[in-house]
Amino acid sequence: MTDRQAVLGLLDGRPLPRAELDRRLAVLRDGPRASALPRPGSAEDRQLTRWVAQVVLTEELCAAEAVARGLDPGAVAPVRLDQRAAVELGSIAAAAFEGSAAVRAVFEAVTAEVVASPGPALDHETMEIWQLSTPDGDFDADPATLPTVLAQDLLAAGPGRPVTVGPWTATLTGRKPAPAPPDRSTELLDCARRIAFVRWLDRARAERLTLVPGLEHPGDPAQPDNHHRH
Repeated sequence: MTDRQAVLGLLDGRPLPRAELDRRLAVLRDGPRASALPRPGSAEDRQLTRWVAQVVLTEELCAAEAVARGLDPGAVAPVRLDQRAAVELGSIAAAAFEGSAAVRAVFEAVTAEVVASPGPALDHETMEIWQLSTPDGDFDADPATLPTVLAQDLLAAGPGRPVTVGPWTATLTGRKPAPAPPDRSTELLDCARRIAFVRWLDRARAERLTLVPGLEHPGDPAQPDNHHRH
């Protein structure tokens, strides 16, 4: 029988030693931010242990997957995630992604064929900006942002003719095409890839990892330290 006190978890039924978890916790507790860590033995400290354990398990899972796929993690460059990417991956996957080349290699492999869904189509040819002159100064405006009756009367009057509608007085002095909207294709693709990776990772964890008591996922509602205080 395996001594579960010395086991981080089981990957494909194979026990993983707890040594790497203990090493990382020791580094944290001896590091410059040790004073900010929860008190040893507290519920928060046990949650920290669970969180670090899940990071290590994620790295071990992806290391095994990289071997199975014949990937070369050494060819994958280090990455520092921005805040949006970290939130979309979740804190555990984000930490593993930044800390492990194997995780990044598997990310590239499992999301290589992901295609982003296009955003809503806009007919840019019909979009324009109006140049307006008013008693308070000149400015450019999207006609859709103007009061409807004012926009209608300015269009009917044409350029150079002052229009007064209620409290508004303005002259349409020119019209020009609206600037092209920014290209968000890369942003949308990156987001879609992160979503796809999280789905793959959640499925792989459920199918291949067996957690041990005390090292459950910190968000597992069944473990005793997952509770909210009000």
